[in-house]
Amino acid sequence: MRVNRPLRVEKWFPVFAAMPRMVVHLEKHPGTGYLGQHSWFGRTTILLSYWRTADDILRFAGDRDAPHLAPWRDFMRRIGGDGTVGIWHETYTVRAGDRESVYANMPTFGLARAIGRVPVGPGLATAKARLAAGAAARGAVPS
Repeated sequence: MRVNRPLRVEKWFPVFAAMPRMVVHLEKHPGTGYLGQHSWFGRTTILLSYWRTADDILRFAGDRDAPHLAPWRDFMRRIGGDGTVGIWHETYTVRAGDRESVYANMPTFGLARAIGRVPVGPGLATAKARLAAGAAARGAVPS
């Protein structure tokens, strides 16, 4: 979300307030496929969430009993394209083993917090070796 007109609090605050309700709901319902999230707050506020599958996101977004559909419809009705506040959504699907996150001197964060982490060890000292090991585990030929 990006606040484009900071003085129009009555427009952007409901958008801002909707997301914590969604996160609380998702954390209480692990069957939704939601794996975790991180948030950054400022003029542009970002919530990066991790999901088991894209279908899980679509199911949540369209669920009349979940706290997403009503706020989305409210946004479209009250704000639409007036420019007061912007929102965006990006979805990336990644096959198992086709990703890597490296953390050095970091707490468990990001994707590692959502799906777990594996320490780098013998034979896995380079990104090339780790990605090849993931491909071999899936029976794929690394590119």
